[in-house]
Amino acid sequence: MKDALKVDKDWWRGSAEGIPRLITEAPGPRSKQMHANTARYMKGLSSQVKLFPVCFEEGNGITLTDVDGNKYLDFSSGIYVTSLGHCHPKISEAIAYWAKKLMNAHDFTTPVKEKLLEKMAAILPGKLNAVQLYSDGATAVEAAIRAARAITHKHEFISAYRDFHGKSMGAVSCAQMYRGETFSYGPTRAAGFYMAPRPDPYRPLWKKADGTIDTDAYIDFYENFLREGTVGNVAAFVLEPAQGWAGSIFPPDDFFPKLKKLCEQYNILLYDDEVLAGMGRTGEWLALNHWNVIPDIVTFGKSFGNGFPVTALVVSEENGEALEKISASSSYGGNPMACAAALASIEVIEEENILENVRSVGAYFMKRMQQMKAEHPIIGDVKGKGFLLGIELVKDKTTKEPFAEAGVSVYRKAFKKGLAWIPAGHILRMSPPLIMDEKYAAMGMDIIEDAIAETEKEFGYN
Repeated sequence: MKDALKVDKDWWRGSAEGIPRLITEAPGPRSKQMHANTARYMKGLSSQVKLFPVCFEEGNGITLTDVDGNKYLDFSSGIYVTSLGHCHPKISEAIAYWAKKLMNAHDFTTPVKEKLLEKMAAILPGKLNAVQLYSDGATAVEAAIRAARAITHKHEFISAYRDFHGKSMGAVSCAQMYRGETFSYGPTRAAGFYMAPRPDPYRPLWKKADGTIDTDAYIDFYENFLREGTVGNVAAFVLEPAQGWAGSIFPPDDFFPKLKKLCEQYNILLYDDEVLAGMGRTGEWLALNHWNVIPDIVTFGKSFGNGFPVTALVVSEENGEALEKISASSSYGGNPMACAAALASIEVIEEENILENVRSVGAYFMKRMQQMKAEHPIIGDVKGKGFLLGIELVKDKTTKEPFAEAGVSVYRKAFKKGLAWIPAGHILRMSPPLIMDEKYAAMGMDIIEDAIAETEKEFGYN
């Protein structure tokens, strides 16, 4: 196997000089025309594309370039995917090497797969070392559901309001299914799947006498629901460690330790879906590491291969035999290109001290957002860890009424200024590449703050 390419960790800085740089109004004329041609055939586009139909043709590091030559600062990472920068030379080289040598050998062992599995076992906590590899997040989630049933011989699952786990039927049964007048996800949840509220410190369902969130009340509700709302056959709690799609919402620090204790009391598995939050985005390999909780099942995706489609299901060593019972392999999972992308991504995180950068620059992000919250009347709350960030817009800080119209306005205004990022209704989401330094972090926040100030003026707040 070829030796890994050595890359200067500042490889991306040259392409970032002078960004954002807009030479046409964005989206430009070529973007508009190409999007119109594509939209004749491509249906079901995401909200971010519908709100800002730009056509990208190149990415390098923290920079995206569209077909009109406009250069944008990336605050999305392809929605949490290209976390180590677009086209990282080491990762691209690793993929290209195996694309020319061996593209697929089903689930036979390959040298690069052997190295990846050893590396995964080394970075994961406890005895999380029984692995299966897939090509998309939803497939990994479906396999995790089947594995939980094989491990426990139980069939029920409890997940949380506003979590997101994928768009296949088992995965979507663990998430919000209502989509207005469409029944594509219904008309009902799959049998044995239940939803429960999870703690949101800004919008608590249960509060203590002092008005702060009461985490114990959530745990008490779960325990009561186990007795009254299920048939006593719950295989796993299925949760994101931090909610991405819902708007970068983190629970109180005591939530997951208490939930883990409840799971152990009732012989229920804790399934940690890290497809979005894992692989360093919050400054830890697993977001759940922040609370010193080791899950029984974990799934990886998105940034696991820095853009190459590779995902993983991992269970604890003592439960590894369950993967032998569920026909766990897949056609594309663990192919040499995918393993090379994932292995190179892990090595980049180690070699470039990415976790330390995320913690350091993440502290800047939180300080800056807190300052913005104090100065802007429509910012109700700010949230995040590391590079998983959110700003919640409200019409009034007392009533906390969501301000979705402002969210659309801020998103579009910032994009027109050269910031490529993610909409989420009234919660602005930010997921910059983990290589970003404080200079470009400040640049992105300046653009967002300018867009917020303009939106406040537009809606008569100043």
